[in-house]
Order: sequence, then structure tokens, then C-alpha cells
Amino acid sequence: MKFDWKKHSLLVVLLALSAVGLAVRLVAARTVGFGDSEALYASYALFPAPAYLDHPGLIGLVARALGHGHAPSPESAHVFTAIAMTFAPWAVVAACRVLGATMRASLGAAIAVAVAPEIAVGLFGMTPDLVLFFAWMATVALFGRALLSHADSTAAAALFLGAGLALGLACAAKVSGLVLGLALIVTLAAPSQRAHARTAWPWLTFGLAALIFAPVLLFEAHKGWPMVHHRLIDTQHDASVSLRNAAATLAGQALYVSPVLAVAGVVLGRELIATRRDDPVQALLAATLLVPLGVLGVLCLWSRVAEPHWLAPAWLALPLYYAHASTHARGSARAHPARPPVSKRLAIAGVAVGLFASSLVYAWVLVPGLVAYVPRTFYEPKLDIANELFGWPEAVADVERDALEARVRLGDDREVAVVGSVWMVCAQLRAALPAELAVGCAGKDTADFATWSPKSNWSRAEIIVFVHDNRAPVDSSTLFPDRALLREHTRTIMRGGQTARVFTIEVLSRRAAS
Repeated sequence: MKFDWKKHSLLVVLLALSAVGLAVRLVAARTVGFGDSEALYASYALFPAPAYLDHPGLIGLVARALGHGHAPSPESAHVFTAIAMTFAPWAVVAACRVLGATMRASLGAAIAVAVAPEIAVGLFGMTPDLVLFFAWMATVALFGRALLSHADSTAAAALFLGAGLALGLACAAKVSGLVLGLALIVTLAAPSQRAHARTAWPWLTFGLAALIFAPVLLFEAHKGWPMVHHRLIDTQHDASVSLRNAAATLAGQALYVSPVLAVAGVVLGRELIATRRDDPVQALLAATLLVPLGVLGVLCLWSRVAEPHWLAPAWLALPLYYAHASTHARGSARAHPARPPVSKRLAIAGVAVGLFASSLVYAWVLVPGLVAYVPRTFYEPKLDIANELFGWPEAVADVERDALEARVRLGDDREVAVVGSVWMVCAQLRAALPAELAVGCAGKDTADFATWSPKSNWSRAEIIVFVHDNRAPVDSSTLFPDRALLREHTRTIMRGGQTARVFTIEVLSRRAAS
């Protein structure tokens, strides 16, 4: 049988994007190290807990599994994320199909997701967002399919329970999952969903999710709600609604989603909000757009430390709506196809620009020679976050050598500690160094290290190997007035002919000071 390329063109495109994307990411897995946040999540593996200052503990379990009980290596973590995120657009296809879209419409939605930088680049990191994406998609698909089923049917019961499991995992991955639960409640409150709301099954969705999330709540309550304090109080001293925050949020969406796809998303969002709510799938998608957009959008407008990806969950409703609207005509029989919710020209332009933007990011990271083409007057290594991914193996080797020399000389492992200047440095050190070597944090921003390795412990060590870099240089005599400098050396990392990182490693002794 002759293959119909025109009929299956979207399938071929998605397969090609998946294959090429996987190949590029596997190359990247062998090339790059952890980003600073990834290193912190890798460190979670060494300190199992239901929750941490930044996130619930599910990502720590993932890291621990990848590291076989220890912190995973960057390569093993990124091989996993490279494979997992290759399935991300196919998860969109599955969700669209479960919600009743045609294969062609589902593939079109998935291609847009596959090239959006927020997915194509962002999910390569070992972060809670990778787990949240799959759990979010599964929750929406299963809950929506349950709403399409007869209220008293066994199928509806099974689907609602499946949605509860996925919702619980979403909440255990990231607290953003809680707004998804709120969106499901808003959906059930609609008059058109009363038949389902009168049964016990949709409410068991929330019961099962609460059961899975309960260890996080109990842990937080027992510890005095440290995550809440850290997220909403300790890091928000300068918080206030401002035009600066609004501009940063909008600009972040244009960069993370890519400009043309962001415009297409706005078009889709306006149409979704304007359409009627008698369709249970549209009601669900409208809620999963507006509720996260409202809650997380307010946080972005209020917080000066908000990050653009905070709004990512709200965008996930739009590709699903694109597939749904492309399949079903509004107000007509489901078998009648509707006009596409966005023009073909806009869709193609969005995919092209998204693919170009994502490819440019990978090229910038994997082809260091590109840095040489940026004039030195315009290039600031501190602002190039790609530099986070390089240099740590060399720096850690120097640190480990200094620590080993001190341990051999003193004859007691407890008399040597490695200390970083800020949580980013400390996380990279903790993820890479042997677990038996103590790693502390001496700066103001210590993240979870204040609990994992408090100052009262590491300050007793006879020798401290202190590490900082050119992003935040520190005067060690101010942090350690009771210690003398035995030895100091630097490790310079070059990228594309430019200085990317300069690590400073100081060996400090209490004995010499006395």
C-alpha cells in the first residue's frame, strides 16, 4: 500500500521532531552539567523529605531513584529527562484523543507544544515541572473524559479515580498542582455538571489527591510551614504590584512560549473564554486556563522574584482546546468539522518561530564557538545562564583534592568541611561531592542547607574549603574572621574564547589562626 504523505504529514513532522530532538538532547546529556536549580533538586536525593523550602518532595524521589539512593550524575539525569520529554508532545496527542479530538487535530496541537521553548528546552532540566507536565495532562484528560461519560457509569468512576491519582502526583510535584484541583472544583460547580456533582465519584478525585498530598501538609504543619514562609514571606520583602512586574511577566511569556505562539495562544484563549460552557470539555479547559491564570498571574504581578514559567500550567489548556475546536463545530453535531480556531498561516508561523527559538538555545549551549561572535562589550558572563552548565567538574575536582589532602593530614574526616558562598554554589558542590564529605553554606541565601548542614555543625571543622565564583565574589575574612588563609587558587573556565566562570577555592584553618 502506498504511503499517503499528505494525509499523514503531521504525523511525519512530529516523528521527525521527536527523533531529532531526542538525538540533540542525548548529545546535550553528555555535554552539560546541572543548572543551579537542578543541582539543588539532585541534592534532595541525599535528604529524603516530604517537602523542601521550594517544592514538595516528589522530585527528590525521582532524583534518588536516578541516583540509586544517591544524587544522580548530570548525565544520568539528563538522559532520563531527554527520553521523558520526547514523550511530552505524544502525551498531548493522547490527552487530545481521550477528550475526543481527531488524530490530525491532536497532532497539530502536539507539534506546537513540541517546539515551544518552555517545553522543548525547559523540560530538559530535572525539575518539578517535568513531572507536573505529565501529571497535569493526565488529570485534565481523565477528568474531562469522565465528564463525557454517564454520571453513574463504572467508566466515570474509574476515570475520576485515575484523575485523582494524577492530581495527587501533580500536587506532590509542585504546589501549582493545587490550582488545578481548584479548577476542577470550578468545573463541577457549573450547572451543566450537576449530574456528576451529585455522585460521589468526582469528589473521590479530590479525596485521593488529598491522601497523596497529605504527607506534605503534615510535614509542613509539623515544621511550622517553612515552604509557605519561604515562598510568600522570606523571599517577598520587596513584593508589590507594579508595572515592572507586569512587563517582566509579559516579556517572559513571549520568550518562553515564543512570540508568535504566544499570540496564537491569546487568540485561542479569547475564543475559549467567549464560547458557551454547555460542552463539558470546553468548560473544563476554560477553568484550567482561567483559574491558574488568575491565581498564578496575581503572584507574578505581585512578586519581584516571580519567574515566567510560573504561568506555564495555564497555557496547557490551549493546545487541548485547539484540537477540540478543530474537531467540533461550535453548537453543531460533533461529527461536523469546524474551521480551525487559528489561521493556518499563524499556526505555521508560530511553529517555525518556536522551532527556531528552541534550536537557537540548544545551539548556544552546545556550540561554544558562538560566544566568540558576541562583542566583549555586549557579553556579560554573569547574565549568560548557559554558563551554569559548565565548569563544575573541574572546580569540584580541585575542591575534592584540597579536602582529601586536609583529611589525610588531620586523620579525621569530621575535621574537614566544604562550604559554599550561596545556595547555587552549595547545591552544585553537594550534588557532585561524595556524600560523606560535609557541605555547608555560609551566605545569607542558604536554601535548605540551613537544615541539612547547619552552621553549628560545619563551623566546628578544623579545615574549611571555601568556594565562591565570579557571579558573587565574597571576602572570606568577613565570613570567617576566626580563620586564617592557608592556600588560595582559582579555576578559570573558558567558553568560546570568553571567560565564562572563575571559581575561587580557599583553604581556611582554625589552627593557623590561633
